[in-house]
Amino acid sequence: MVTEQIIAPNKQMPTDRWMKLNYHEEQQRYMQSQARFNVVPAGRRSGKTECAKRRGIIRALSEREWTDSWFVFAAPTHGQAKRIFWTDLKAMIPRELMRGLPREGSLSIRLVNGAEITVLGLDAPERIEGRPVNGVVLDEYGNMKETVWGEHLRPALSDRRGWVDFIGVPEGRNHYYDLYKNAQADETGDWATFTWTSEGILDPLEIQAAKRDLDELTYNQEYKASFVSFEGQAYHAFDEKLHCKRHLPYDPKGEVIFCFDFNVGVGVAVICQETELTTNIIGEVYIPNNSNTPMVCNKLIHDWSHHEGNIHCYGDATGGARGTAAVLGSDWDLIKDTLRPVFGSRLRMRVDRANPRERVRLNAMNSRLKGADGTVKVAIDVEKSPMTIKDLEGVRLVKGGSGELDKKVDPKLTHLTDALGYYIVKRHPVRVANRTTITEVI
Repeated sequence: MVTEQIIAPNKQMPTDRWMKLNYHEEQQRYMQSQARFNVVPAGRRSGKTECAKRRGIIRALSEREWTDSWFVFAAPTHGQAKRIFWTDLKAMIPRELMRGLPREGSLSIRLVNGAEITVLGLDAPERIEGRPVNGVVLDEYGNMKETVWGEHLRPALSDRRGWVDFIGVPEGRNHYYDLYKNAQADETGDWATFTWTSEGILDPLEIQAAKRDLDELTYNQEYKASFVSFEGQAYHAFDEKLHCKRHLPYDPKGEVIFCFDFNVGVGVAVICQETELTTNIIGEVYIPNNSNTPMVCNKLIHDWSHHEGNIHCYGDATGGARGTAAVLGSDWDLIKDTLRPVFGSRLRMRVDRANPRERVRLNAMNSRLKGADGTVKVAIDVEKSPMTIKDLEGVRLVKGGSGELDKKVDPKLTHLTDALGYYIVKRHPVRVANRTTITEVI
């Protein structure tokens, strides 16, 4: 049978895409699971999605009870789902077991047994409603809306006692964590949990690089599949003894970075310069009351008009719609109009169309501050950036949340580190492995 051929790593595979793999014990246990609901938090690029693809295809091809069965492979967005699943599913299902060609418009494949496989993005969870569902793979489940499972998917499984595999890397202690803990406590036999790390699967050099590039908590989450508790100090990697310096070097002809955050009343900017090894924070603007964007820019001109090199501007992509922009126009237009006459063609705007998720920005900041291997990659001038230091020390996360900034603790905090974070996440984003380097083992 096709099922036997697919599962057994040393038998003939149905297509070339089914490379022979050596499942380790926990992966083998997952592949053979008979539980209805399987929760699989596992390390980045450790084979969890590959296993889930194979299980899903096996079960779709093996369906005999229903002649109109529906199997869904889903991710948080349409683009993610297509990128993760579509090309592989087309390559993994033998053409002789398809009924017609794959449908590119609907991202669906009909099988000769009557089953249909569909790739969906669940940014609009109602896409999975309207017909009975036999089985679902939910990848990156921790990044999906909390309502996907209880409000949209669970009712669609009832008619046919459909199954679900919840796959992904942990995302703090959010709804994925709650699902995992509840599954561990389940005594009905419907639920099972499986977890494994990236260590021992990825090339050791890749693991070393990840430890150098990521802070300890992010590394533990991404590569060790730990449900990290992001509580307390937001910038947990900051250490005054390691990061605070006096008289940092400044290159008058090198690139200087202005980092902006736009607020009502509080005006801020962080000034940075890159060296070969570190991001040096060499200045700041902090106007605590009744400020606006032109005032911040005028302070920057006062302090930095002597600079001979290029000026690169990063910051909040929304442009501060509730601040100065509500009266005078886009804050980014105000920045250009104020700074261009002074810096001319040396002024460069580096602004994205949208901001990254807050958790992504925090991970980038902590990873830049200190890698899991102890590498320090940020230095702060204590005399010229005292309020930035105060921000790094004082910003807290929402108690009991999933890593969200608590902006109510002190309304004067978060602004400078937000400004710096918009730059860090763009210039030094968190990078994780995007392919396994040992192809024989997943």
